[in-house]
Amino acid sequence: MNENEAILEVVQPTRRRRHSKEFKEKVIGAAMQPNVSIAAVALHYRLNANLLRRWVAAREEQDLAREARQSMSAPPAEFVPLQLEAPGAEPTSTEIQIEVRRGAATVTVRWPLCAAADCAAWLQGWLR
Repeated sequence: MNENEAILEVVQPTRRRRHSKEFKEKVIGAAMQPNVSIAAVALHYRLNANLLRRWVAAREEQDLAREARQSMSAPPAEFVPLQLEAPGAEPTSTEIQIEVRRGAATVTVRWPLCAAADCAAWLQGWLR
């Protein structure tokens, strides 16, 4: 028996392991605890530390993306009371004025009153 045959007999190739989502969640949760070493968690669960670091980094990236999406979502609509004119009274303005506020930005749109249906169609399309 030569040297190459001896090495092949001793070292058996390992096949790639698959881990369930539940297992990954449990291990990532353990690794993300404060004052816990990722290497120690990986050793405890018999994983490669670099693999666990990738899992934790991917989770942190997902969490950041979720927080960004939530912060960018539009705030709930607020009720704005309107004063309606009495029926039969002459309108005091000849235009429709719509003011939209988002954060510190304010946009004002003015539309001729004679084209109210067009304004409604535009506004409906814009709000989608």
